[in-house]
Amino acid sequence: MAQRDREDPHRPSRRRGQGELESQVLGALREAQAPVTAAWVQERLGGDLAYTTVVTILTRLLAKDAVARERRGRSFVWRPTADVAGLAALKMRRLLDGESDREAVLASFVTALPPDDEQVLRALLETAHATDRSDAADRSDATGGAEATDRSDGAGGADGVGEADGVPDGTED
Repeated sequence: MAQRDREDPHRPSRRRGQGELESQVLGALREAQAPVTAAWVQERLGGDLAYTTVVTILTRLLAKDAVARERRGRSFVWRPTADVAGLAALKMRRLLDGESDREAVLASFVTALPPDDEQVLRALLETAHATDRSDAADRSDATGGAEATDRSDGAGGADGVGEADGVPDGTED
């Protein structure tokens, strides 16, 4: 049976890896200068995929927010909203979201990283934290520092009640 499968000229020579088609379709969309039809994507990928397969992949990418579509006449045109790296990151987030013990999954992932990847991850996290701190400072400056003192529980708001100035006034929460 396996021999017959290898000799069948209509069968693909190898099985595609998981997500490979999605990456190819997304890559084709990113090469387009404007939104394109599924038929354009099919042609761009060499035409060996069925039109319905291309539409199925595009629909899956739409469900993952990796592409957007709009109606043009009687069909849709498609455009990418993510790149291949964004699609991989989305898959990683969805896998992580499906696990009950996120900390264990993240710990296992990080401890299995090669040293070079670990350094890249550390640098990216530091950059993200620095950006978060900068954004928080910008928001605080724009609001005159009100974010730090405006609490909705009434224990330290701008009305002078509580610890707005950082000194306890004897009131209890």
